[in-house]
Amino acid sequence: MSDAIVVEGVGKLFRRYVERPRALSERIVRGWRRAQPPEPFWALRDVSVRVGRGRALGVIGKNGAGKSTLLRLVGGIGRPTEGRVATYGRLRALLELGSSFHHDLTGRENIVVAGVIAGLTRREVLDRFDAIVKFAELETFIDNPVRTFSSGMLMRLAFAVAVHTDPEILLVDEVLAVGDLGFQYKCLERIAEFRRDGCAVLIVSHDTATMQNLCDDILWLRGGEVAAYGEPREVIDRYVGESMAETRRRMADDRPAVRASSGHELRVNENRFGSFELEITVVRILDAWGKQVEHIEPGQALTVEMEYRTSRPLSSPHFGVKICRADGLTCYDVTTATDGHVLPELDGPGRITLSIERLDLIGGDYFVDVGAYEREWAYAYDSHWRVYPLRIDSAHQGHQGVVCAPHQWRFELE
Repeated sequence: MSDAIVVEGVGKLFRRYVERPRALSERIVRGWRRAQPPEPFWALRDVSVRVGRGRALGVIGKNGAGKSTLLRLVGGIGRPTEGRVATYGRLRALLELGSSFHHDLTGRENIVVAGVIAGLTRREVLDRFDAIVKFAELETFIDNPVRTFSSGMLMRLAFAVAVHTDPEILLVDEVLAVGDLGFQYKCLERIAEFRRDGCAVLIVSHDTATMQNLCDDILWLRGGEVAAYGEPREVIDRYVGESMAETRRRMADDRPAVRASSGHELRVNENRFGSFELEITVVRILDAWGKQVEHIEPGQALTVEMEYRTSRPLSSPHFGVKICRADGLTCYDVTTATDGHVLPELDGPGRITLSIERLDLIGGDYFVDVGAYEREWAYAYDSHWRVYPLRIDSAHQGHQGVVCAPHQWRFELE
């Protein structure tokens, strides 16, 4: 099998500049000491990987580990300080969805512009136009200016354009959490189709469950260096194990159990883990009318509301919500980080809410897990596991799989 991506001994050196006084008054206040020279730091050091055609490599690690730097070097954005990067094939990068759209143009006009920029001819874009719009599920809004689109609509359109440009190499950076659950599965299936057609995929994500199912190999970066590289389950287990070990090291085992809003007890080391510098004090599962529930029907809206308090100022923590089946299968997993939200410093009490427009899961028993995590994903502040039950009621029996997507049957007799 020939290689589509080759990374050999790659290192990338940046220089961290110390803030310098901008005015004479600042210099007088700070003193006349000589300005400090820029500090060099290696975002990547001695990284070597190969991705064959039809294979997928996932890259995991904490924020600042060098994941996006590696992706950008492979995408041709910048050059390595040392080593070699080579790609063989037509490359498409899903790095910042929607960033190239012109907000005064309509969705239709932006499709044409984005497609041509991606290397298609105008004729090719027009031939694929209907398929792009259908994939994005935006038939009703496609002639509106994209400034009127919600962030979810914008991301769906950008993803749809990108995956209709016949890539031979696909780079994906934290953009799989686009749209509702059904659309996310459609995106994953399209990536799987690319692989079957011989496309090489390099993907960065904090969603370890998706990475384990999607990727052939996993690269774990720690501080810009390779911590592990190989079979997905083994590498992910080591990565998660390191985070859990740090979480347990910071835990106080003698904390008493507390009563959760679901009525269940939260016992430390059983279904509650964390350093508790930030505590999730109340969790509410609400339906479309704001009523606290433990069961809904497929396709209904769901809101997860978390109240928290901090014991000290915390810089940019992450919050996450995961919906798991009773047998442990992760069906939905989203965090503020994967959605691109950078939270401010938190100090004291507050509330954060996740609104899911439609939860298209088949009928069955699930749990809603919630958590708050340190900004570098080094450990959990407070993670609640298997505390909040959710029943999906369905009149349709015998459905298989995970997603209960809106559908209808039509019969025609000839």
